[in-house]
Amino acid sequence: MNYSQFLNMMPEAFLVLLLVVVFLADFFLLKDSQKTKKLGLITSGALIFQTCLLFGTMEPTSAFGGIYVTSQMVNVMKIILTFGTLIVVLMSHTWLETNKKVSGEFFMLVLSTLLGMYMMMSSGSFLMFFLGLEMASVPMACMVAFDKNRKNSAEGAAKYILVATFSSGVMLFGISFIYAATGSLYFEDVTAALTTSPLSIMGLVFFFSGLGFKISLVPFHFWTADTYQGAPTPVTGYLSVVSKGAAALTLCIILTKVFGSMVDYWNPMLWIVIVLSITVANLFAIRQSELKRFMAFSSISQAGYIMLAVIGGDPQAGATALTFYVLVYVVANMAVFTVISAVEHNGGNTQMSAYNGLYQTNPKLAFLMTLALFSLAGIPPFAGMFSKFFVFLAAVRGHEVAPFWPYFVVFIALINTVVSLYYYLLIVKAMYIKAEEHPLPTFQTDLTTKVSLAICTAGICLVGIASCIYEWIASAAI
Repeated sequence: MNYSQFLNMMPEAFLVLLLVVVFLADFFLLKDSQKTKKLGLITSGALIFQTCLLFGTMEPTSAFGGIYVTSQMVNVMKIILTFGTLIVVLMSHTWLETNKKVSGEFFMLVLSTLLGMYMMMSSGSFLMFFLGLEMASVPMACMVAFDKNRKNSAEGAAKYILVATFSSGVMLFGISFIYAATGSLYFEDVTAALTTSPLSIMGLVFFFSGLGFKISLVPFHFWTADTYQGAPTPVTGYLSVVSKGAAALTLCIILTKVFGSMVDYWNPMLWIVIVLSITVANLFAIRQSELKRFMAFSSISQAGYIMLAVIGGDPQAGATALTFYVLVYVVANMAVFTVISAVEHNGGNTQMSAYNGLYQTNPKLAFLMTLALFSLAGIPPFAGMFSKFFVFLAAVRGHEVAPFWPYFVVFIALINTVVSLYYYLLIVKAMYIKAEEHPLPTFQTDLTTKVSLAICTAGICLVGIASCIYEWIASAAI
């Protein structure tokens, strides 16, 4: 074997090295009172270095006969997901201080999941794709069950792993159909040999159903609310943005490149799923009083908006809009979950009623929460407005001949944007308008939480108006 090919997998190789370093550091710092802080510094510093490394390795590469293939767009998404993981590591410090004995395990699980997502996005065959998906899913289930003293945590993990197992079986069933129809698992070979036979169509449907679970698209979303509610808040934030971004880009690449000749079959399927995801999630979000369940349905709705970028007739514009949307979603959603984590740690809970009168005692947190919610709702001039505009534009591009259905889907999405504004404003109403005799007392957040919020707030305010960021993503899509 030519081991020099591992040099073409530098980001993945560095993550494996980082896993070893964290494991050894955890072993030697076992009785150190500053263990969590030191492990957090090691992991945060390594993730910053990893981001710089990815900026320096943007050129497309392949390894091991094409089973590993990467491109500039994949590397851009790796940078975004690494950035999101860094925010999760920062926001989890306060929570981990109460779980010092297992902080090392938490960091190793986070890095293992990120490694699986790297492999999934850089896959050149369905075999590597499935291995990457499972490498990301199994550690994620452990993270959901991380809080051993809470019944909801174990329940959420059980539902997650059961649905993940079922969806993996469905996906493997579809991959077997594709292999039977084409005689290969390599993306390039499948693309060349693929026909619109019933076997290929069934393979496409089963494959899409399996990956739809990972993105939380309706009707594959039933695990989401219980898992989000049961998982520790930093894990919920990680699950809502990093996992979703990797799966969305992978699905976009496979649909447009591998199943490009079957676009007339998967596009109507996407139209239905997008409309259902956005509409059903918005209607259920209005009914929620528990904030993490509320954000679960919000994430299902956001997944529908993300997939709008795929239905357009211009794959380059679609990939650019999707990646930009994920970047904006990372900073806005992580800001919300950082505030939720801070409130929960300082005597509050995850019920919406706990935020009644928050502005009276913690005006800065209430203000940052409002900015993040406005961005998620798509209110200008925040970054969320620009991300929604670009996915709407990508959805209708390339459909000049038969524009009705894409325009109809975008019209439904626009109506649902107004609905989402209503339920996001319910939290703002609780913080600013609802009076409370005994609101949450004033508290100070730690340094890592402040850094996490500062990064997210800067992203919410600047990513949309800094056109160079969108242009950089667009240049990678070419």
